[in-house]
Amino acid sequence: MQEVKHNEHHWINIVQPNEKDGIDLKKKYRFHKLDLEDCLQGSQRPKIDEYEKYLFIILQFPIYNKRHRRFDTEQLNIFIGQNYLITLHDGNLPIIKQIFDKCKRAPKYRTSLFGKSTGYLLYEIIKALFEATFPITDKVEKALKKIEEDIFESSHPKDQLFNIMLIKKNIISLRKIMLPQRSVVAALEHKQKRFLPENLIIYFDDIVDQIEKIWSILETQKEVIESLEDTNESLLSHNINSTMKTLTVFSVIMLPLTFLTGLFGMNVKLPFIRAMDSIEHFWAILIVMATLGLVMFGVFKWKKWL
Repeated sequence: MQEVKHNEHHWINIVQPNEKDGIDLKKKYRFHKLDLEDCLQGSQRPKIDEYEKYLFIILQFPIYNKRHRRFDTEQLNIFIGQNYLITLHDGNLPIIKQIFDKCKRAPKYRTSLFGKSTGYLLYEIIKALFEATFPITDKVEKALKKIEEDIFESSHPKDQLFNIMLIKKNIISLRKIMLPQRSVVAALEHKQKRFLPENLIIYFDDIVDQIEKIWSILETQKEVIESLEDTNESLLSHNINSTMKTLTVFSVIMLPLTFLTGLFGMNVKLPFIRAMDSIEHFWAILIVMATLGLVMFGVFKWKKWL
């Protein structure tokens, strides 16, 4: 449990909270036991609960899992009262640590955050966390462009199904994380009046605008990845059809040639076998077969089947 103070305001930051932290908070601040259980259990839906002396807020933010190439969810639990702000999380949000450490080191920065109200401190933290989401969407955007180049600009396009499914899954995960945040932050804009001066309430509207921008970006990326998926499937189908057409044409060309070789290769007497008992007849048959193959190939070219 770490704490930084400025006049009557203080910020407590708890990383990986345990039962002892929950007991200490309950004794000192009289928080509801169900709220403390939510902090310890994790994986709760984003929400905001209003009490007489404090607000309890749960927000979620995406973090990138490099090992599994996916976005996981990091939960941030917040208690805010008239003169205190308490944050509880698992330590996977480096932005919070950066702000907290800067508050301890830089008195001017600490004064700018704590001087107005605990509500303004909360605004700065949430704003920084949502701003950190934009580089994540940029990373997805780069991956989309890479797939688009591989599909359209490559002379020999490869199957991009795995990469498309991976990005599609990540976009769906980001949308699932961001969707409930919109209503929570919008509600926070109104419930925050007891802890935020009237002239600063508009600041939370700025966070709502940030979330809407992120949501708009994700909507666009969702449409793009779906279009790329359809295009990839169409190209694969086209390539398969082209291959099957080529194989079919060559099979048709080989069919009469196979018939001729089978006919003359039968181990029975043919009515004209005595007339074909010299080496010249062998070369004559080869010429006939080659001519037949070339004629059929020319016909297919003329018909534009090749």
